[in-house]
Amino acid sequence: MMKRIFIFTTLLLASIFTAQAQDISEHAIGLRLSESDGFWAEATYQAKLSSNTRIELDLGVQGRNRYNALKLTGMYQWVFNIDGGLNWYVGPGIGGGLVDFDDDLDNRDNLETFGFVTGDVGIEYNFDFPLMISLDFRPEIYFDDYSNDDIIFNLGFSARYKF
Repeated sequence: MMKRIFIFTTLLLASIFTAQAQDISEHAIGLRLSESDGFWAEATYQAKLSSNTRIELDLGVQGRNRYNALKLTGMYQWVFNIDGGLNWYVGPGIGGGLVDFDDDLDNRDNLETFGFVTGDVGIEYNFDFPLMISLDFRPEIYFDDYSNDDIIFNLGFSARYKF
């Protein structure tokens, strides 16, 4: 585990020092669909901080037979231009949420909280009109009993309106 964290941190720092300036949208809002221990639909918002950094906030919902969940994720991202409107990005994040279990044995709802840390690496394309699409990968490390696994691999596709 420590070896993975060291490798991730090294790659992150190396990519920061090779950053190229590009035009990041001041704001972008849209939808992120992901698969991480079930299907998630997330409202997503990005805000530019500098010429190559931004923050992203995602509010997601998940409904299953036995529970419903609500998740908030915050990311800090460095954005690097590949060519024209094609960029890649990387950054750390943190999140948490609520899960409402429907336990039929005692006929009560059980509400629990969960928290996690995450990283993000992705690729995006900015069209000439105000649309951006992206594909990203987020390993999430959970610190509670919400997930069956301590680490969940989250793969997502997003479409955002830029303004």
